[in-house]
Amino acid sequence: MPIKNAEGNVIGVSQLLNKKDKTAFNKNDEHLFEAFAIFCGLGISNTQMFESTKKALAKQSVALDVVSYHAIAPVEEAQRLKRIPVPSVGELNLRDLKFDDFLLDDDGTLRACIRMFLDLGLVDKFHIYYEVLCRWLLSVKKNYRPVTYHNWRHAFCVTQTMYALLTTGKLRRLLSDMEVLSLIIGCLCHDLDHRGTNNQFQIKTMSPLAQLYSTSVMEHHHFDHCVMLLSTKGNDILSNVNQNDYQYLISLIEHTILSTDLALYFRFRGEVFDLINKGQTDWTDFEHRKKLQGIMMTACDVSAITKPWDIQKKVAELVASEFFEQGDLEKTELHIQPIDMMNREKKSELPKMQVGFIDGICLPVYEALAKVSPHATELLEGCKANRENWQSAYESRGLATQQKPMETKSEGKTEPMSGSKKNRLGKFGPSCTLN
Repeated sequence: MPIKNAEGNVIGVSQLLNKKDKTAFNKNDEHLFEAFAIFCGLGISNTQMFESTKKALAKQSVALDVVSYHAIAPVEEAQRLKRIPVPSVGELNLRDLKFDDFLLDDDGTLRACIRMFLDLGLVDKFHIYYEVLCRWLLSVKKNYRPVTYHNWRHAFCVTQTMYALLTTGKLRRLLSDMEVLSLIIGCLCHDLDHRGTNNQFQIKTMSPLAQLYSTSVMEHHHFDHCVMLLSTKGNDILSNVNQNDYQYLISLIEHTILSTDLALYFRFRGEVFDLINKGQTDWTDFEHRKKLQGIMMTACDVSAITKPWDIQKKVAELVASEFFEQGDLEKTELHIQPIDMMNREKKSELPKMQVGFIDGICLPVYEALAKVSPHATELLEGCKANRENWQSAYESRGLATQQKPMETKSEGKTEPMSGSKKNRLGKFGPSCTLN
């Protein structure tokens, strides 16, 4: 009798010889033999699957080892960074909530990260080896792809804002050392291996990442990538904490990174805003502090909206460019019309979209933080100032659209309106790219 697997493929053959009592086989014997063949099929199939799984796990282990080797910064680079003097907090101006990262080169951002760890006392408190910290930072930087916006620069800016919130914003007093460490690590790693496309794009294209994670696709990937780096020899900055503290820290880091998913922000912000607005917060309560950490991550992730106008314009262009690149992919690969903020043809509506972004996401979170700590009010003020700037840009564009350049005829030739007349259309002309 053939032995088959679940797909109906023959994987073996069973045979019955003579019965011991030398009687003929009957229907009951046939049914029993059939059941036995099915049982054998299950056993053989499971054994084959187990062997295949073992081989697959071995291949995965080898692949992960190869990927880890190439993902990790060379020890020579870490030793070089270790020898470079690290400027003081004052020299780097790290506690300034209006900090401009464009003034630093890549080495400067790495030295600034080291200074933040040192100034917060995290190196001493968690017994982090200095060279391991240098190598881990280099590895984190290496694992950001060179996409237009969600790159190492963005991660550094988010981290610096978190550092400034903890120090200048006086929010550290509400949090434990482990929570502070998880926030800094979470900020540095919150967009690891970002591909320049959002969660919806991963889902629309049915990418491997979307198949791996059912919700918060990219955020789960960023977290898993973060854990891989933290657990790799030579980059294990948490190697000196005990097992219980390690597991707790990993859970905190997971919360901080997943909190950067704006879908989760919209889902949970009402609860935390109610607590803050009603004055019912209790910062000795872990759940209340957890909610606070969530909105702190959101506030830092979008903090470019609080920067001085010249910085905000630069960053807005970078964000818009990356969105438009995704929109182009949706048109060419998916053959769908992208939403306005990712549609290059809607670029002229950037000021209007920025005003909506500020009203819907940014202002509420900065208003809440200002109530938690008045020392963080500067972020709210910066956000409001940029809202006025974007609103002014939007209104200027509207005026420019209504007042198109007039033409005059002279001896059969068409002459454009003079420059002085163009200037009266406002600061931002109709072809302005806000760069």
